[in-house]
Amino acid sequence: MTNNIPPAFIFFFGAILMTVLKGKARATAALMIPVLAFIGVCNLPMAPDGFLSYQFLEFQLELCRVDKISLIFSYIFIIITFIGMIFMMHVKKPLEYGAGFLYAGSALGVVFAGDLITMYIFWEMLTIGAVIMVLARKSSTSIGASMRYCMVHIVGGMLLLAGIAMHVHSGISTGLSPTDAIAFKHIGLNSTGSWFIFFGFGINCAWPFLHSWLTASYPEATAGGVVFMATFTTKTAIYVLLRSFQGEELLIWIGMGMATFPIFFAVIENDLRRVLAYSLINQVGFMVIGIGIATELSLDGVAAHVVSDILFKSLLFMSMGAVLYRTGKIKATELGGLYKSMPWTCLFCCIGAASISAFPLFCGFASKSMIMSAVASEGYTMVWLALFFASAGVFHHAGIKIPFFAFFGHDSGLRVKEAPKNMLIAMGITSVLCIVIGTFPNQTLYQFLPNKAAEYVPYTTAHVVTQLQLLFFSALAFAMLMLAGIYPAEIRSVNLDSDWFYRIYGKYIYIAFDKSLNGINKLSHKFFIDELLGSISHFCSHGPAHLILFIFTPLWTLQGMPENEINERRKKIYTKVEAGAFPIGITAVLAIIFIALFLY
Repeated sequence: MTNNIPPAFIFFFGAILMTVLKGKARATAALMIPVLAFIGVCNLPMAPDGFLSYQFLEFQLELCRVDKISLIFSYIFIIITFIGMIFMMHVKKPLEYGAGFLYAGSALGVVFAGDLITMYIFWEMLTIGAVIMVLARKSSTSIGASMRYCMVHIVGGMLLLAGIAMHVHSGISTGLSPTDAIAFKHIGLNSTGSWFIFFGFGINCAWPFLHSWLTASYPEATAGGVVFMATFTTKTAIYVLLRSFQGEELLIWIGMGMATFPIFFAVIENDLRRVLAYSLINQVGFMVIGIGIATELSLDGVAAHVVSDILFKSLLFMSMGAVLYRTGKIKATELGGLYKSMPWTCLFCCIGAASISAFPLFCGFASKSMIMSAVASEGYTMVWLALFFASAGVFHHAGIKIPFFAFFGHDSGLRVKEAPKNMLIAMGITSVLCIVIGTFPNQTLYQFLPNKAAEYVPYTTAHVVTQLQLLFFSALAFAMLMLAGIYPAEIRSVNLDSDWFYRIYGKYIYIAFDKSLNGINKLSHKFFIDELLGSISHFCSHGPAHLILFIFTPLWTLQGMPENEINERRKKIYTKVEAGAFPIGITAVLAIIFIALFLY
């Protein structure tokens, strides 16, 4: 029965299977495994307290905690895995398929984990899948980006592990059972351990100043791999924050920063996939704000926007991946005029752009309006204004800039084939979902939200008119700035982000630690290992011999033994010492006797 198999394990089995199968068999399996996982999830019984438990030391771990929050995340994770596999179907090597299933399975493991230990294990496995997706591109820049990704997430994992250990110890010391102490539920910022956990989650969520791993690595992933990366890492971070820290007001201000600061980078960025990476941070900021507000409407808005963001961001990344696949280029300065040779890809990109810009009848409108309404109803005027500004900004850099510079703008002279059929099918499915969910949100998306916000009506006159005014005035501003030559021109450049600090000063910090701590380590090694332990070793090996000679030499003299024979015996004993023979054994025996007497 599929309901007795954790959905994550179905994907892990798929990852193994991808390395064995070839050709059509592998392609068929790549499509069937997500279908089996979806059937398995649909057959899972509702179990808020979890089932499929197993014992680890004194802890009872829960592999499947099933409720409406975990279900809606799992549904969209499996759907996008299916779409991603279609998009990658032209790839011949099994590495990306296996990494995709490993990545998706790890995300599902986090979503269904009922305890902190299980969650942490799957959380760390996410990094493996992501790093492989970046390395699979096999370029010099992707290798560097994968190493930075790995190092940042190792630090995040260490923070999270330390926080979990402190949190569990604190729970047990207050009288909780070990199983209750590791329960994956609301934590709140009330202890040192909770702060460590908070920032461990925050690194994966790409909070301000902790975000540069995302903008450095996502644009370096393969064309298909970035679809998985845009889905799993940040959205699992949103999931764990939703579970553990909803209602923390600090998240509102963190989210406001996330929603606003990427706009300025995205507007001047030349690499179009990096523009989308900044845009991803911007959209995740909306979700973080919703978690901080923690009303039923805002939490439903978070879950809804997770679904919408995964769809429209994947669609945009797929369209840019298709452009990269056909042209080998992704810089705005090198593209333009592709609507002539890639019309379908252009159409799908425009649908993604309309969705992320929250045009009415597209999915972004149906989800983003819920968060905006929740912010307004709670009286956060400054935050609402910031999100209003962020909505205009995302329309500029993702809604207009991406399709304009890739497919329109100046004619780059590139004449290429349309994207492969598998890519077009994947983008077509995603486009249909963006439109259907946006047009009929109450009948589709809202039915699965945890707080049953099916009564929410996004298509009110006020919502529609306000959003259209924002979009039309933003489009007018873009056109006027372009005509006036004021809008930042696309230039061949590299933007400096927060990673500049550790790229520049990191080597000096390393040198400082190398000279100080490693210097102390060398002195310690010289004193303790070379001198102290050397003396102890010399005593242990030579001491018994000296003791034997000290005792027996006078006896041999009293017995009238000739001096030359005494010297010969002394020489034999020293020879055995140098050869490492019995004296060290004598020392060991004496040590054992001494310890036994001491213990007695």
